[in-house]
Amino acid sequence: MDRQDRPLRRGWTTGACAAAAAKSACAALISGEFLDPVEITLPRGERPAFALALAQRAAGQATAAIIKDAGDDPDVTHGALILATVRRLPSGSGVVFRAGEGVGTVTRPGLPLPPGEPAINPAPRRMIRDAIAEIGASAPETNDFEVEIGVRGGEALAAKTLNPRLGIVCGLSILGTTGVVIPF
Repeated sequence: MDRQDRPLRRGWTTGACAAAAAKSACAALISGEFLDPVEITLPRGERPAFALALAQRAAGQATAAIIKDAGDDPDVTHGALILATVRRLPSGSGVVFRAGEGVGTVTRPGLPLPPGEPAINPAPRRMIRDAIAEIGASAPETNDFEVEIGVRGGEALAAKTLNPRLGIVCGLSILGTTGVVIPF
């Protein structure tokens, strides 16, 4: 094996990318302007900024996307396009998560999410809610949104993971307890 002459570069989880995309899309829905770069707060307090790879508005919704950088980790999702589409919901709805293209659905009990839920794990859900709350704090609108997370080509990528064995079908799970990918 070759000796590593430099430290391995850390990257960002799909959850961190999804939170950044959701924050930018939410900002565009409220103000008409996408945040680019978009900064989020990770669970340990770090504040990385992400460049947008896509920004689109349509009637009643906004979509933003980030290209995942897993650093030097051989992560199957490195280079994947992580999308967030945000739509307003009636007051009192809270934040509702939907699985978009390439994000799986939980089909078995035993995971931290019940069967039928989009495979967006609890820590990324918190990061997304917190990122949206940052936008909502500066606007008179409520924080009631539908957030659809997608991964372009995610169903094909999921075939290279343990998701099918875990009961996650039709796509990837959105992971990341810290928001940071530590390479091995």
